[in-house]
Amino acid sequence: MSNSSVSNPLRSGAAAFITAISNKTAKVGVIGLGYVGLPLVELFARNGFHVKGFDIDTTKVDALNSGQSYIGHIGSERVASMIASGRFEATSDFARLGEVDAIIICVPTPLGRHREPDLGPVINTGKMIGKYLEKGQLVILESTTYPGTTRDVLRPELEVGGLKAGVDFLMAYSPEREDPGNPSFSAANIPKVVGGYTPDSAQVAQALYGSVVPQVIPATSCEVAEACKILENTYRAVNIALVNELKVVFDRMGIDVWEVIDAAKTKPFGFQAFYPGPGLGGHCIPIDPFYLTWAARPYGVHTRFIELAGEINTSMPHYVIERITEALNHRGRSIHGSKILVMGAAYKPNVDDCRESPSVELMELLEERGAIVTYNDPHVPELPPLRGHTIRMSSTELSAESLSSQDCVLLATDHAAYDWPKLLPSIGLLIDTRGATRKIRGEFSDRIVTA
Repeated sequence: MSNSSVSNPLRSGAAAFITAISNKTAKVGVIGLGYVGLPLVELFARNGFHVKGFDIDTTKVDALNSGQSYIGHIGSERVASMIASGRFEATSDFARLGEVDAIIICVPTPLGRHREPDLGPVINTGKMIGKYLEKGQLVILESTTYPGTTRDVLRPELEVGGLKAGVDFLMAYSPEREDPGNPSFSAANIPKVVGGYTPDSAQVAQALYGSVVPQVIPATSCEVAEACKILENTYRAVNIALVNELKVVFDRMGIDVWEVIDAAKTKPFGFQAFYPGPGLGGHCIPIDPFYLTWAARPYGVHTRFIELAGEINTSMPHYVIERITEALNHRGRSIHGSKILVMGAAYKPNVDDCRESPSVELMELLEERGAIVTYNDPHVPELPPLRGHTIRMSSTELSAESLSSQDCVLLATDHAAYDWPKLLPSIGLLIDTRGATRKIRGEFSDRIVTA
């Protein structure tokens, strides 16, 4: 490539690029060093590739280059090992994109104020790549988005310098499938769906991922791969909405929804267990289905199922507030002025990820109603700046005194660190939104309310 020491395998055709991948001389660049990008960096580096990590956040770049991790489930020793190997370097200098052969985009794709796709991060990244893109490079988008984004939104930004996708450079889409904190599945053992803009693009992108994951699933186009990711997350959003609605119904009937689910999942076919909660969290499931809803409108299609599921899931924090209000009233207390401790700020157990966490919304709703709110989370010492939220708070220590001084304790995220048999004796009123205590309530059952 011009102005760099990197060879250009594509100048001799896709076969030469694939050869460079197989002998690990192809260099990989990952843009966005968060919960998706950093595990991907580690995956390629661990498999012998030299990787450049790009991020606009210089604090992250400096931390990584000094061997420090800022993601809870990725230990600093793993980052330090990559740095020591000489196969990884982080940078905020996007002019260095010319030093890599493959560029993988892992930037956020949030929603706007009216649940419309906010593709600003993808567009801005495309503009940046377009400034430095060279012949022969492969560009892959991993960010979750609606079908057509790679072709219609990213491609024009990449082509602004005159190079043409499929002719001068390769382009593909491969949806990220990260599940932060999952001990069973990581980037290393999750099959990769890959769709290329052209046959050569598909062939090279599939070879790249095939060198680091056990299975690559070819898709016939970028659009199929984009739709695949939307389907996966819509499936989860809709089924979680179903059990959330059933939780409300069964609660009114005096039936334990978690016992119902445990009984139903003994059926060896035709049923998959999903579990209710205080709302949806994470960067994917609360957001991605609405990308499809937005994209369907120009085709005259109203995605009623998706929108209904969204209404149910977004209503759950308000349902929890109602249950808290009822429980306090039953004890002669008003929510206004009550001391309420929220246990768990992350959106799921045993991670430090607070993106779209219902816990944060619950804290804000409680404060709006005049409650005196604190929280505890062993993985989140301080609430990070979060899109759409202004609340700032630090985690409080758990002790018998701090728990007994609360008018109410709200279990929002059931981290493994919470030892309920030890904690329950100090809690006067527990609102359990996760079913964590239902099998150990015993003498404390009169103190526990499900929500």
